[in-house]
Amino acid sequence: MGKTTTSLNLAAALAQHQRVLLVDLDPQGNASTGLGVEYDQRSRGSYSALVGDEEPSTLPQPSAIEQLDVIPANGDLAGAELEIMDGERREYRLHDALQHVKDRYDTILIDCPPSLGLLTLNALIIAQSVLVPLQCEFFALEGISQLVRTIDRVRHAFNADLHLEGIVLTMYDRRNNLSSLVAEDARGFFGEQVFQTLIPRNVRIPEAQSHGQSVLTYARRSSGAEAYMALAEELIARQKKG
Repeated sequence: MGKTTTSLNLAAALAQHQRVLLVDLDPQGNASTGLGVEYDQRSRGSYSALVGDEEPSTLPQPSAIEQLDVIPANGDLAGAELEIMDGERREYRLHDALQHVKDRYDTILIDCPPSLGLLTLNALIIAQSVLVPLQCEFFALEGISQLVRTIDRVRHAFNADLHLEGIVLTMYDRRNNLSSLVAEDARGFFGEQVFQTLIPRNVRIPEAQSHGQSVLTYARRSSGAEAYMALAEELIARQKKG
């Protein structure tokens, strides 16, 4: 349970408080699936935002959750990097597209691919901050240092405002000593950058995604739904503090 699970459920939780846009930039399209966007509804989406074959203002579409819109992903996105590789402003395609819609929303979340390629670079150039889900499992901390270095490089080369928003501990199991050790190590190394909210290992979360729903819609009183609502409130409070 990582980035996509956190992206779609945090977006659903934030939408209880504000207007939210979720951009699915992962060619697998799991965030789109998790919000119930049928495949035949994805012809206009993040691929179009990158290659410029549609009017950007028409790309967001409403989800089943009030105040939450989505720019979905389809299979064409897998070839987008090659298509824009030699194009003008290749690193700024998503930035330029979102300029047409960003004022409609209080928060825009981007679900990035798992690799650090041109798609992810497009996301980091438009983003103000990066939120990192960290599974409470062995070796989970090893990839964080590389990501932090990438954020630093992008900040110096492209986007001076980019910073690490924080780290969210997921798949936390209070009965498992390893979960506690990973959480302790993360807080010891990153301090207050680690969110206080812990996302538990909860079967309702993957069940919800298999039904094309957020866990808030599928099982609002579950521990998973309550955790994501708490995470949204903590994130909003952090942003208000500046």
